[in-house]
Parts: sequence; structure tokens; C-alpha cells
Amino acid sequence: MLPIPLQLVDGFLLKVNFGDALIVGFVLGLFAVATQRSRKLLTLHLITFGALFLLSPASMYAPQELSLLNSILQYKMVGLVLLVVSPVLYTTAQK
Repeated sequence: MLPIPLQLVDGFLLKVNFGDALIVGFVLGLFAVATQRSRKLLTLHLITFGALFLLSPASMYAPQELSLLNSILQYKMVGLVLLVVSPVLYTTAQK
């Protein structure tokens, strides 16, 4: 296994904020969860990231050079939507 150069990771994290790193982790996690084909596992993933978006301090979402969303409120709203939608999906899931 090849080690990841720390300069590459550091260069990425200096240009984005915590919310953008969470979005990248969320999307990569969705691909991993999709391979399991479990709707309950998917909703637990959504609940976890919704709580992370909503409960993280607002100062961590300050817009940076390559930010995907423009304001702190947008990151908090993403978390709120995930937390509202995911319990409904969990209760309707068969497996």
C-alpha cells in the first residue's frame, strides 16, 4: 500500500472548510453504503452526517477558497434536512 503524501491532504484541507470535508466524506460513505443495499444502513448514515452538520460549531463552516456552499446557514440546513428525512426513511425500510 502506498502512503498518501501529507502535502496533498494538507493542501486540500487548507482550501476547504470542515463542511466541505464532511460533504466529501458523506458522498464517499454513500458509495460504501450503497454496496450493502440496506435502506436502514443508509438512513443511519444520513442521521449520522445530519447530526455532524447540525451540531458542529458554526466557526468551522467559514467560507474558504473552494467552498461548495456560500454560508454557514446552508451547511446547517443540509444537516437539518438530513435529520428530518432520515427517520422517515428508517421507519419505512423493509431491510
